[in-house]
Amino acid sequence: MTLSDLEAELARLLSSYRTQMAMAASEQAIRKVYADFGGSSGSMRLAQKEALRSAPNTEKKAIGLATNQILAAVDVELEARLQGLANAARAAELRRTVDVTLPGRQRRLGRLHPITLVRRDIETIFAQLGFVVAEGPEVETDFHNFEALGIPKDHPARDMQDTFYLAGSTDIVLRTHTSPVQIRTMLTQQPPVRIIAPGPVYRKDDDPTHSPMFNQIEGLCVDEGVTLADLKGTLLHFVRRFFAGTDGAAGLDVRLRPSFFPFTEPSAEVDMSCVFCSGAGCRVCKQTGWIEIGGAGMVDPVVFGHVGYDAERYSGFAFGMGIDRMAMLKYSVGDIKLFFDGDVRFARMFR
Repeated sequence: MTLSDLEAELARLLSSYRTQMAMAASEQAIRKVYADFGGSSGSMRLAQKEALRSAPNTEKKAIGLATNQILAAVDVELEARLQGLANAARAAELRRTVDVTLPGRQRRLGRLHPITLVRRDIETIFAQLGFVVAEGPEVETDFHNFEALGIPKDHPARDMQDTFYLAGSTDIVLRTHTSPVQIRTMLTQQPPVRIIAPGPVYRKDDDPTHSPMFNQIEGLCVDEGVTLADLKGTLLHFVRRFFAGTDGAAGLDVRLRPSFFPFTEPSAEVDMSCVFCSGAGCRVCKQTGWIEIGGAGMVDPVVFGHVGYDAERYSGFAFGMGIDRMAMLKYSVGDIKLFFDGDVRFARMFR
């Protein structure tokens, strides 16, 4: 290959190099074009090596000077193209509008739901008294939910717990209380028994203080020599601990009003001193000085008969209260549905 032939070939390759370099839009593409033409194995380098190998010694110096000038121009165009790409990226960054006076975007941390907070508080208090948490299914049989608790199908107490039955069944219900957990525990465990049973329950109630689904917690203590005094002492300890830090919490009292529940005898409604007025009378307690928080009583021997306990040897007490109700009292919430609306602004109010 003569010098003139080499110069013509390099001119053709340089034109093709510039065309492809102009179309390359990224740094990776630019470097690929350079490697194809001006790199150590590029077409221009290979043409230079071929010419030097075949040319006579008298022409090699002139061939080297001519090809090196073109390869230097290729290197210069590479650097210019890369610099242009960097300048374009910098200009695009500078065109971004950023108001440096705006406050930073704070990452909000999640919080526990108030019902969860109250449930954990209650579980902690009773755990310190030796109670353990027991759980059971939310879909129950009629036997566990009613029959074993002394509520046969024709019993009027079922009207107070009008509930949801599974379609096509008169025996499978959504549990109306967590008392079935007590039955299941006693069927599998001999005394002594000391449990609390928290969880969601279902009834056909719907007003500002009642929801078709709500959270309940029940307690059961069975052993030799358990009395009504043990029940009242347990509940008194609970309300004072639960409302600890509230004005007048140390002076809170509980009272048991005679009532009726099919699975306890005697039975009582449980009231506590109004935590808002310390028993003086206010709008919340309807000027009575007392707030109802649940029901309780001594376990009926009929229930012991269903689970195989010796009613002559053992006695026990049971109680139940709404977790949502206790949360309403603790946090002064007027509508139970606020707990279930899913409004994050409401949930952020509690810690």
